[in-house]
Amino acid sequence: MKETIQTLEDLVKITDYSLINTLKADPDATEDGVDHNPREVFSGHYVPVNPTPIANPLYISHSSEFFKELGFTDELATSTAFMKMFSADLRELPEGFEKTGWATGYALSIYGTEYYQQCPFGTGNGYGDGRAISILEVVTNGKRWEMQLKGGGRTPYCRGADGRAVLRSSIREFLAQEHMHALGIATSRSLTLYTSTSEKVARPWFREESYSKDPEVMVEEDVAITTRVAPSFLRVGQLELFGRRARKNEHPEAMQELEQFVLHVIEREYSEEIDTNLPLEDKVILLAKAFQERLTTLVAEWIRVGYCQGNFNSDNCALGGFTLDYGPFGFMDNFDPYYQPWTGGGRHFSFLNQPPAAEKNFHMFYTALLPLLGSNQEALRELKGIRESFPEVMQKKMLRIWKAKLGFSTFNAAIFNELVALMIETKVDYTLFFRELSNVPDSIAELKKSFYGDAILNEELLLKWAEWLEQWKQHIKQTNDEAINAVTEASKEKLSMQMKQTNPKYTLREWHLVPAYKAAQKGDYSLIKELQEVMTHPYEEQSQEIAEKYYRKKPAQLFHIAGVSHISCSS
Repeated sequence: MKETIQTLEDLVKITDYSLINTLKADPDATEDGVDHNPREVFSGHYVPVNPTPIANPLYISHSSEFFKELGFTDELATSTAFMKMFSADLRELPEGFEKTGWATGYALSIYGTEYYQQCPFGTGNGYGDGRAISILEVVTNGKRWEMQLKGGGRTPYCRGADGRAVLRSSIREFLAQEHMHALGIATSRSLTLYTSTSEKVARPWFREESYSKDPEVMVEEDVAITTRVAPSFLRVGQLELFGRRARKNEHPEAMQELEQFVLHVIEREYSEEIDTNLPLEDKVILLAKAFQERLTTLVAEWIRVGYCQGNFNSDNCALGGFTLDYGPFGFMDNFDPYYQPWTGGGRHFSFLNQPPAAEKNFHMFYTALLPLLGSNQEALRELKGIRESFPEVMQKKMLRIWKAKLGFSTFNAAIFNELVALMIETKVDYTLFFRELSNVPDSIAELKKSFYGDAILNEELLLKWAEWLEQWKQHIKQTNDEAINAVTEASKEKLSMQMKQTNPKYTLREWHLVPAYKAAQKGDYSLIKELQEVMTHPYEEQSQEIAEKYYRKKPAQLFHIAGVSHISCSS
């Protein structure tokens, strides 16, 4: 029988702190968790650290759906004790809870290149969770979940920053995680969102209606804490850190710490796929295969819905193969292969460069595992083979996604390539176009709803679209099974339903988010609630009122506006 969690006394019964009970704490850490100043962390898997409570916490929202999955009552989110805990105050928790949280270090690689200079000490020993502090692990309904406060205060990895998140970025992450889950894409989840009625921090941001690529002013913003939840927050960057230390023999226990970490990853994320009784070398090979499968699937799914991670460094790449970082992310409006929402991201992390970026992260994953295989030539060859197969596996996943989006049973490269060229030339809204195509239209009249600018007046371009649509329909007619070849009304309807399960009607655009967080800054949270409802049902038609508001092209006046068309990493 499913247990209902109504109080912290109920919650403590399902706690199971596997990370701190299995892995090694930093031997230089303080006993009381008061460890909030930047310093080098030379060894150990985590640092025990107290989160810093936000002042005068105020409830904004929680994920009712996720609460239900966890067995939590909705009333729990607004209870005083629960609010204190998830606004970072652990001081009065019932017996059985840990009174300190934990932060983890990781290495940094950008597009396959190791970096050290982002660490204030230049050694890589000071880079990690600067304001993300995990406070709880629970096991409920057979699943393990780790709960992490984003904006929970300073840690030894804070690099001199204040350890806070602001309301603006917290709303973005809170809404995006549950939207991504509703899209059917592996992701961390959102639990709660609390803000402070009195505490503020200064952040660089843009002037109103600015076209600047760089923040221009410092603004005072309300602090907030959103609790993100995942089976683990273990990342490629963490694996890299221990791999680097083992490779360079940085301390006597470096190899042991690497092995312990890898075994913990397997236990947390791959226990159903990897037999714990196997030799270490076999586990490493199976881990590489399983992670490759998850990572390639994840990135292809991002492409399916028009999502760009923006900053796909190895430290933002979860070893569980799910979407982790919702800082400089964005859902694309008009189709652009090089769409990049983050001004600091560069083309290498742009929309259609995400598959090669994933390969770079997988290469760092592979490199970090090598010390564990020693001189075992057979295992090394097998691991290298998995590494070299990444592009082929990624390409197969991409073809599968494009087939599904186009309603094809058999991929046709010529039709696809012509479509990409037309979408670029026309400036087509990515989400609207594929959703309208999912209606299996008889003419381009419906498709024109997704065209930006004056493309609908260009007769030559419209003729190209009409020719493309006819080729598309003929290919479906000739190669799809009878049940979905769009020849009869029944087969057309079945194909349409199938395509609409691949092509969402609603995606969470930045111009949806801006009004929500601006209203929230004035104490009005109604748009957050509305977006929660709309964006957790992205494949449904929803009401005409909702469609008119959210199923439309980006307003022309918002293009190139800072904070709407592009963002900095200020949060």
